[in-house]
Amino acid sequence: MTGSITNVAGILVGNHHRIEDATLGGGWATGTTVVLAPPGTIGAVDVRGGAPGTRETDLLDPSNSVQHVDAIVLTGGSAYGLAAADGVMTWLEEHDRGVKMPGGRVPIVPGAVIFDLPVGAWANRPTAEFGYRAVAHAGDEVPTGNVGAGAGARAGALKGGLGTASVMLDNGVTVGALVIVNAAGHVVDPQTGLPWSADQIARFGLQPPPPDQIEAYRTRVKDPKPLNTTIAVVATDAALSPAGCKKVAVAAHNGLAHTIRPAHTAVDGDTVFALATGRVHVDPDPTTPEQMSPETRLISEIGAAAADALATAVMVGVLAAESIAGIPTYRNLLPGAFA
Repeated sequence: MTGSITNVAGILVGNHHRIEDATLGGGWATGTTVVLAPPGTIGAVDVRGGAPGTRETDLLDPSNSVQHVDAIVLTGGSAYGLAAADGVMTWLEEHDRGVKMPGGRVPIVPGAVIFDLPVGAWANRPTAEFGYRAVAHAGDEVPTGNVGAGAGARAGALKGGLGTASVMLDNGVTVGALVIVNAAGHVVDPQTGLPWSADQIARFGLQPPPPDQIEAYRTRVKDPKPLNTTIAVVATDAALSPAGCKKVAVAAHNGLAHTIRPAHTAVDGDTVFALATGRVHVDPDPTTPEQMSPETRLISEIGAAAADALATAVMVGVLAAESIAGIPTYRNLLPGAFA
């Protein structure tokens, strides 16, 4: 399983970033990623960790009035980077997207940020132009690594980045994930030099690196980098209620817990959005008790798949990353893990 979130029909992804003369404290290394949803897409979110930076997440509560989402913005720049969503709203308004009101339309654009300000100059961060350019270039192809909001991302002691993956269930439903890996926790076990999950070790064909490389990595992780955040979008083509979509967002966080240790810390703002385009209708399981939601089995299956896809996407982002501002990559620091 690798694939892309755009394997979910109708989901498009756009990126815009600037990488230029980047150092820790100088130059540029930041960007914005936009997940563009087809009209009528249900949205939800689950926010964990003690330091989130978000926009329009309260709107996605299933008890609130607006159900449909036009786009999700994932961006660098910490709270300043939320300005990127303004550019996405402008583009959507130009394309007649959003809640129809008597005087025009109001696009629904939730978003979340990562803390990447120390990579590059503090004042060099995404603006509305970043968001506009990202959504204007949205398409089926999703590059990984140092792109979009992954430009200045870090994963513990390593360079992080953008990752994506997807899986198709036996019932014909597709589930995809896209993540910006910027975790305070570690994506690699300091004792083995390998990912925490045996599934991911096997999936990417990794092998134990030599002891000297493990020791070099272990030395790096003794100098933790606080104030990080991993943000993600999971999507499915299944028809779900807003409450069901919320449960998928909750379950998807397991993918972060499987690949990042620790996750959801007081210095993370880990946030997962969930989108359901509604193009595939699955009949309820007839064995579900009538007192329970008819979505119960479907939500459980999609939630588990979303967690798996998100876990794989995390490793895709880390393995695709390239060194910026002297931040080492997994491939640079532990080359012996690759056959």
